[in-house]
Amino acid sequence: MRLGLSGLIGAVLAAQAVAAGAQELNLYTTREPGLIEPLLASFTESTGVKVNTIFLKDGLPERVEQEGEASPADVLMTVDIGNLVDLVDRGLTQPVESEVLAAAIPANLRDKDGNWFALSQRARVLYADKDLDLSSFTYEDLAKPEWKGKVCIRSGQHPYNVALTASYIVHHGEEAAKAWLEGVKANLARQAGGGDRDVARDIMGGICEIGIANSYYVGLMRSGAGGPEQEEWVKAIKVVLPTFEGGGTQVNVSGAAVAKHAPNRDQAVQLLEYLVSDEAQKLYAEANFEYPVKPGVAVSPVIEDIADLKADGTDLTEIARQRKAASELAEAVGFDN
Repeated sequence: MRLGLSGLIGAVLAAQAVAAGAQELNLYTTREPGLIEPLLASFTESTGVKVNTIFLKDGLPERVEQEGEASPADVLMTVDIGNLVDLVDRGLTQPVESEVLAAAIPANLRDKDGNWFALSQRARVLYADKDLDLSSFTYEDLAKPEWKGKVCIRSGQHPYNVALTASYIVHHGEEAAKAWLEGVKANLARQAGGGDRDVARDIMGGICEIGIANSYYVGLMRSGAGGPEQEEWVKAIKVVLPTFEGGGTQVNVSGAAVAKHAPNRDQAVQLLEYLVSDEAQKLYAEANFEYPVKPGVAVSPVIEDIADLKADGTDLTEIARQRKAASELAEAVGFDN
């Protein structure tokens, strides 16, 4: 009987694990290799446990579902709370009890049953014209008439903005969230679209004065990772950490879970525990300018001016449950039209 490609890869990974006396594990991840490989190399150096990594641009849950009980996957790692909750909802994870993980990760950044754990955070921040007299801002302010024709933002259906709208629903309810989306749309300087870094570009170009984007793009632009053109874009803006009224700054996460049929469960837990160590959290901060989840670990000096993050304490699972409603509201108000 001929094996399909995924079955062949799975068989090879499983055979490697047996041959190594289980001192290795198999990681399926949607994270960029350049970000995660330094962390995995550091883990192997610290523990002697080898990590066999399958990088997937998309289709991670479908891949694991297809492999079924024979799946060699030990750890499933992805970005966005919605994707983490989706893994749980599809029955692809197993609960983990770990004092190390519980001590390092705030309760709202991990599943109450131990099915997923956040490993890094990114904040949804305000990019503003550097000459604006603006030091504080709320997400609610985006819909105020004073910003009419002055706001730039990417698609309302992009996962980053769906998560923001879902957070708004949790704070204020669906009716208020719909009115807010209508207000933000009325304030747009251009059609919603493009990417987060385009917000900085368009502020520099005078198209808009403010916009919402992810925090780590600030580090990527300042570091030169996006090229000299983007270094000029970021010089044109200041960055403000907005909050919800009565709340904190909206965050999303990268995270991981132990696969339901993990053949190397102990090593999988060992990897998760390593990834919330001071050493690994520092690497997360430096590699992609993300916020550590472990309190007390410093952010990269490149974004030290926005280091004072007061993350919103809303349970991320509750936010994930509102994604469908958030997407439907964006569609109902024609946010991208």
